[in-house]
Amino acid sequence: MTWSETEYVECLRGERRRYAWLMRRHGELAPAEAWAAALDRYPYEPSDAPYRGLIFHDEAWHWAMLAIHGDRYTVGRPELAQPSAEYMALE
Repeated sequence: MTWSETEYVECLRGERRRYAWLMRRHGELAPAEAWAAALDRYPYEPSDAPYRGLIFHDEAWHWAMLAIHGDRYTVGRPELAQPSAEYMALE
């Protein structure tokens, strides 16, 4: 995907915000811990990074559920296979 720096940073901010929200809401992390987890999951990648933005191929919901519930979260917690309405309202 080709995008401007502004588009990349906007997407990065949104995914960080959603991931941190999920880590607070579902992972029961304190706000500072949730934000640190979001920064760790979504580091800034320079424009010349070969796979810049590849993490965006799945949304924050998926990455957070993997971190909280593990690889088989869709089997063990089928109600979490799709993002909740509350999460979708964050857009």
